[in-house]
Amino acid sequence: MNRSWRGRWKLTVVVSGLATALLLGSARIASSAEAAPGSQILSVASGRCLDVVGEATTPEAGVNIYDCKGSANRAWTLTSTGELRVYDPALCLDVAGQSTTSGAKAQIYPCNGQSNQKWKANTNGTITGVQSGLCLNVTGDGRSNSAVVDVRTCNGQSSQQWKTSLGSADTQPPSVPGNPRVSNLACDSVTFAWNAATDNVGVAFYDVYHDGQLIRSVSGATLSTSLTVVGGVSWGLYVNARDAAGNVSQASSTVSISPPPCQVDTEKPSTPTGLTSTVSGTTVTLKWTASTDNQAVRAYDIYRNTTLVGSVTGSGSTAPATTFLDSGLSANTAYSYYVVARDGQDNISAHSNTVSVTTGAACSNPVCTVTQVATDSDIPWGLVTLADGTILYNRRDAHDIIHLNPATGAKTTVGTVPNVQSTDGEGGLMGLALSPSFASDHWLYIMHTSPTDNRIVRIKLIDDKLDTASEQVLLSGILRNKFHDGGRLRFGPDGKLYASTGDAQNGDNAQNLSSLNGKILRLNADGSVPSDNPFDSYVWSYGHRNPQGLAFGSQGRLWEQEFGNSIMDETNMITKGGNYGWPACEGTSGTCGTAGFIAPKRTYSTADGSCSGITVVNDVVYIACGRGTRMYREVISGSSLGEPQVYFNGTYGRLRTVEPAPGGSLWLTTTNNGDKDSIANNSDEKILRVTLGS
Repeated sequence: MNRSWRGRWKLTVVVSGLATALLLGSARIASSAEAAPGSQILSVASGRCLDVVGEATTPEAGVNIYDCKGSANRAWTLTSTGELRVYDPALCLDVAGQSTTSGAKAQIYPCNGQSNQKWKANTNGTITGVQSGLCLNVTGDGRSNSAVVDVRTCNGQSSQQWKTSLGSADTQPPSVPGNPRVSNLACDSVTFAWNAATDNVGVAFYDVYHDGQLIRSVSGATLSTSLTVVGGVSWGLYVNARDAAGNVSQASSTVSISPPPCQVDTEKPSTPTGLTSTVSGTTVTLKWTASTDNQAVRAYDIYRNTTLVGSVTGSGSTAPATTFLDSGLSANTAYSYYVVARDGQDNISAHSNTVSVTTGAACSNPVCTVTQVATDSDIPWGLVTLADGTILYNRRDAHDIIHLNPATGAKTTVGTVPNVQSTDGEGGLMGLALSPSFASDHWLYIMHTSPTDNRIVRIKLIDDKLDTASEQVLLSGILRNKFHDGGRLRFGPDGKLYASTGDAQNGDNAQNLSSLNGKILRLNADGSVPSDNPFDSYVWSYGHRNPQGLAFGSQGRLWEQEFGNSIMDETNMITKGGNYGWPACEGTSGTCGTAGFIAPKRTYSTADGSCSGITVVNDVVYIACGRGTRMYREVISGSSLGEPQVYFNGTYGRLRTVEPAPGGSLWLTTTNNGDKDSIANNSDEKILRVTLGS
């Protein structure tokens, strides 16, 4: 039975008369001239109306709740741009001083079109400020006349729920923008254009992305824009359409660009000097003196026995590091190393001096040996270990599940998951989890993208075959898009299933408690809502952008790994009902000091991060990173994380998934080719076993 979340959601919106549920910033109204006649907005907690204090008509007059009577100071109208107007001539509901701080005063002010006068309501009855994402709130959960109204961090309580008869919700997203194209490509700029999308009300904005990162938003009347690009750096550009209600289209197709360098550079960097080595067990630490270059040194490549084994890379503003840790080596073995410098146009220096080392007799390091157990032509994503030590992993773009014997390398395809559709980006077959009672019930839990949504299903695995006739759709209606689909599944020590969901490239979803997107969700094993969830829904925490990694430590704490946009990625410790700040806060950037936002336990620059997988072994967190091409190791200390240690920096390229392996080891998978498309079997990926030490 397909039990859509919509059919089981406990709505708290109350609607007057015969009117339907309102999304205030979203009503289907073409212009302010066509706005609905003045209507009352009632506090659900008290039944009293949103009111201008003392019937004042002066700017900065406050608002409160008061007995509902037919006076002008309680008659609100709605414009298509999300303004809530009162009186004639109109004044707008406004957040004082354009504040995005919880507790800021709500007031009336002359309408000026600024974002602190734009409002959006949600199907759970909350009214949120477009600029701040904060909820219109009756202070102190007041129920009596004159209780003051402000804006505060959304908390799901009745003091932040409202009812009205202003109109119908606009829930229809725009169509996909057509024919994306580029022109005037130069080393530092490009013109990106597209054909107009359509919408039942009207397209208000277009959001332009490269590879999942938002780079610009323009008005709905704009069909092209000039973008700043980086010479020599390839991007994939696409665009989404967004209406005034916040509904977002599916993404356009991707246009790949490769800007030329801004000037031809044929000069090699200087030779790295002073290479030294230190041996500890089966780990070698290398250090050297930085090279110079007429432009800039972009990276250092490290060679072991004349074979490239890793790289350390800088950014446009940060020089690459001059140290490298080579782990997982064989004991009692001689190795030689040298280093070369590389600039942005791949001019390569002469190699450094060579150092020779011999590893110790045994591993005395946190990371010991690395063994390649398999390769795959598609992207391994979800991975679980069976009781006999063999593993199941799914292939994101091929949509099937493989049973692998790591000891022999033997593979069996157990079946293709039905109704999976990729997104020409990060969607497809994603999370995988075994039922806690898999030995008896045979349930395999899967998160995937369908033609209409992201969903969580379970299918029985019997005699090494997927019994697709047994499939149950546990949760559907999770919005999908090209990127930001989340996708990790993890059973907790409480027997509940936890799932990470992306914001579907619409940050408003993350703060909307009636949305399943930008959240950590918590389900019973049969797909029902646990009775102790904080919002009488599947939502366990919110304010997330694109979380993918989930893992539990020995104390039962849930750790989460999340992609930022262009500044910071973050590792979070997830708490029941917690708000992690997106889109107002990215890592520690933005309005992260807002009361109620929970700070990350660790942040990483996006150049060193873009991390997807996370696991915990012996109270140590291990994190697999894509763009950063590395694995982080961080020791858990109470509710804190120790300083990150970097392993495999460039050794295996982009890393996707890290999971516990038998004997206190790790499974580690790569995601190097075909990572941003939906083409099956165009990769060349590795599944590695990492033996851990002390």
